Amino acid sequence: MQVQTLEIPEIVDERGSLCFLEGLKHIPFEVKRVFWTTKVPEGKDRGGHAHQTNAEVVFAISGSVKIKTDDGKEQLEFILDKPNVGLVIPPNVWADLTDFKEDTVLVVMASEEYSKIGYIHNYQEFKQMYGRD
Repeated sequence: MQVQTLEIPEIVDERGSLCFLEGLKHIPFEVKRVFWTTKVPEGKDRGGHAHQTNAEVVFAISGSVKIKTDDGKEQLEFILDKPNVGLVIPPNVWADLTDFKEDTVLVVMASEEYSKIGYIHNYQEFKQMYGRD
């Protein structure tokens, strides 16, 4: 699994847009947890960590967000601003979420249930673990 965007089906007609996903058909892992973030104040960031075993797919259902990732070898930057395009963030990838537009709603599917164990919150520690100095 690598950091990459994925596109889920979107049906658009005169009534609006309907996006959907189905289990392992659209998400590259079994989803064990779903959460969302809303009302992120202007100028505030989220993320700022990596997971040792948890994978996530992030969707900006409305608004937009910039996500910077670092897998220890490559740093990438993505802008999520379409409700049918998500970002796969595998384990052991640092992610910073910035530049939230007003009223941005993020929905995240995770491969594991929540646990404080397995988070890496210190970027220097992350860089040392994955050979980035």
